[in-house]
Amino acid sequence: MVQTVYSFGGNADHSDPRQKDKIVTGGKGANLAEMASIGLPVPPGFTITTEESVRYLNEGADFSDTLRADVAKALEHIEQTVGKSFGSKDDPLLVSVRSGARVSMPGMMDTVLNLGLNDETVGGLATTSGDARFAWDSYRRFIQMYSDVVLGIDHGLFEEALEIAKEDNGFYADTDMSAEDWQSLVAQYKTTVEEELGKPFPQDVQEQLWGAIAAVFDSWDADRAKTYRRLNDIPADWGTAVNVQAMVFGNMGDTSATGVAFTRDPSTGEKAYYGEWLVNAQGEDVVAGIRTPQYLTQRRREAAGASAPSMEEAMPEAFAELAETFDLLERHYRDMQDIEFTVERGKLWMLQTRSGKRTANAALKMAVDMEGEGLIDRKEAILRVDPMALDQLLHPTLDPDATRDVVTKGLPASPGAASGKIVLDADTAEQWAQLGERVILVRVETSPEDIHGMHAAKGILTARGGMTSHAAVVARGMGRPCVSGASAVSIDREARTLRIGSREMKEGDTLTLDGATGEVMAGVVVTIEPELAGDFGVLMEWADAERRMGVRTNAETPADCRMARQFGAEGIGLCRTEHMFFDAGRIRSVRQMILAEDEAGRQGALDALLPEQRADFAAIFKEMSGLPCTIRLLDPPLHEFLPTQDADFADLADATGLGVDHLKRRAAELHEFNPMLGHRGCRLGITYPEIYAMQSRAIFEAACDVAAESGEAPVPEIMVPLVATRRELAILKEQIDTVAEAVFGEKGRRIDYLVGTMIELPRAALMANEIAHEARFFSFGTNDLTQTTLGVSRDDAARFLAPYVERGIFARDPFVSLDIEGVGQLVRMGVERGRQTRADLKLGICGEHGGDPASIAFCEEVGLDYVSASPYRVPIARLAAAQAALKA
Repeated sequence: MVQTVYSFGGNADHSDPRQKDKIVTGGKGANLAEMASIGLPVPPGFTITTEESVRYLNEGADFSDTLRADVAKALEHIEQTVGKSFGSKDDPLLVSVRSGARVSMPGMMDTVLNLGLNDETVGGLATTSGDARFAWDSYRRFIQMYSDVVLGIDHGLFEEALEIAKEDNGFYADTDMSAEDWQSLVAQYKTTVEEELGKPFPQDVQEQLWGAIAAVFDSWDADRAKTYRRLNDIPADWGTAVNVQAMVFGNMGDTSATGVAFTRDPSTGEKAYYGEWLVNAQGEDVVAGIRTPQYLTQRRREAAGASAPSMEEAMPEAFAELAETFDLLERHYRDMQDIEFTVERGKLWMLQTRSGKRTANAALKMAVDMEGEGLIDRKEAILRVDPMALDQLLHPTLDPDATRDVVTKGLPASPGAASGKIVLDADTAEQWAQLGERVILVRVETSPEDIHGMHAAKGILTARGGMTSHAAVVARGMGRPCVSGASAVSIDREARTLRIGSREMKEGDTLTLDGATGEVMAGVVVTIEPELAGDFGVLMEWADAERRMGVRTNAETPADCRMARQFGAEGIGLCRTEHMFFDAGRIRSVRQMILAEDEAGRQGALDALLPEQRADFAAIFKEMSGLPCTIRLLDPPLHEFLPTQDADFADLADATGLGVDHLKRRAAELHEFNPMLGHRGCRLGITYPEIYAMQSRAIFEAACDVAAESGEAPVPEIMVPLVATRRELAILKEQIDTVAEAVFGEKGRRIDYLVGTMIELPRAALMANEIAHEARFFSFGTNDLTQTTLGVSRDDAARFLAPYVERGIFARDPFVSLDIEGVGQLVRMGVERGRQTRADLKLGICGEHGGDPASIAFCEEVGLDYVSASPYRVPIARLAAAQAALKA
């Protein structure tokens, strides 16, 4: 029978490899068992497996008899280890109940602390601890947390009662409250529960335990957890483990504390302890941002100019033991660790370790530094960095010389910079972002329910919370700049205004955040482009040495080509020539060509476009300096270029001498019911051969001119789009070759070139062996191949794709990450059949999937020669291609 529960700590057996398998016991449970097995001070407990979570959620939210029996046995192990009894009114065992998925999901699922307290056991806790104030404080915390997590009562009701109690007594901090004050508040809390639920707060400790276990299981399917999973590509069928652990208390006076720490700086990657702590507090006080914590080390306290003592100064013995543990855990796991700890009356206890979330800059620095330290090898360093995290590095930052109207300063919780309109809640942030607004989410503190608004926002500002608060951790993971603990910020949600010091602002006003300094500025601040060197350059050099596939860019302007070259592009994988036609200076000629009624009329317009196209291609060839350039001939349906406004028709009438009514009638004749499957791509070249002839001439003339001027011959790869049959490509290839020979004769110079096609129709993949007789290369246009395979319009799919992903019909948006089971099989077929005919067939991908790491891994698997991505995604593709090669 499969084991449902694993005990850890004390004299528990940690030899079963399943216990340390994160797939089975989750990241938290696996690491607790690992820490206990190497002798670290871990409070005893047990883990309910992820398998039980999945079974519970799939089989109607019920617990099996086996699970109940196994939990009872594991609870006895905790009781025997600590010498306390669960539910005892004399010396009660209290436990925490926490979630623990196989990957870290900070703040996304629920936790209950101090479970096991009731009206009788609170007296036993007061007696055994010798501190009635501590006991009643723990009871009120338990009621508040359990009511929120398990009973579904708004925690704000309890927070409001606490604030009123402090105000009535003239208290500033929670620590000012006496035992009698907490006892009175507990009575209020219990009344609130009964008023909200119609029944009293549960006193049976077994009912409390199973209610908390159910709540943690259920939290896997909470809206915030679903959103986090969707944003981070975490499958819904993984489930979460549940960890039940004996409580240790950081709120037992001035010799007790709690904290969160990282073995290196998660923002910069510096090899220095980084974290925060609170005296006389429980762990949730730190991560929830309820109190602004103190610095862990003296060095960071002095650098920040803070007066409150660091842990290093206030508790030197506990800190020294903690520092030794940091070093041990980093060496053991060979990665930067995110650690939670508690000091109970001077004794250190370890509550969690996991590989810490980090910014892209920090990830790069840590990977390179750890390789240099011998902690990991070069291949592991490459695999250690998430390719998508590089996106954080590839965008502008604030110009250090720009004028800044600084209104306040908080903690630099997540680096980067952003400007946007102030919004005061997550829903508004999401709504405004969907309308195209750049927004800054401003909150007193964020909570897991804000996840959708945090993702929509360009930056996050909180009035409370520290460097390890929910806002800070989630923002760093998302790559959003964040300033936390900006205590000068006061929010009036009713009036939709905020006061920052003496400055009053309203929702919709503009702020700029600098997550690297903590500065908050009014208005927009000028930005500058990033400089990609140092650790970035080192890691990219290592990646380039390991990858097999080439990396090109999708670009059709000199500026994009220049940017892509700076990011390491090795050629152009897709130059969309239609983008050149929309230029204001030439759209009139394009429209004249389209609306002409005969070849002579079209040719006249094309003659006017020829020098413009030639200049376009020459500029691109110069930027690419002899690298291969795949140029796609005109692809979209002609209706996209036609005027829709009366003023545009009038302008065209003046240019052509034709009447407006005549032009409108001609435009109506060209109307198509389904233009994306209509008269476009190679079908244009077949019916209007003069269009592709002009573009081919422009390409060859530009190539010859650039070769003559620079001595470096461009390598054009002319791509015919939307081919479905061999005959289509044969006709157009013959025409291209004819134009090439004519130009070479006129220029007295020959250059190498290739003619190929874009595989974007299922029939093209099926007939790849035939089409390869004519093509020297295939480029898989996976945007359209996805549309034509699934029968889904990319432009309209947003209306229904989100629920499809949420319900597991698609694991991911198929226009973001390749549908490997369906579309991927057509790509595989195109590769295999194409190379059966032509062994040296060059193969690449140029759809948006060319910048998606999961899709790139598939491209490596099927043997493509290169991937092509937008300029800013070139480094992502380079790293992803290296990782794919190493994993293969």
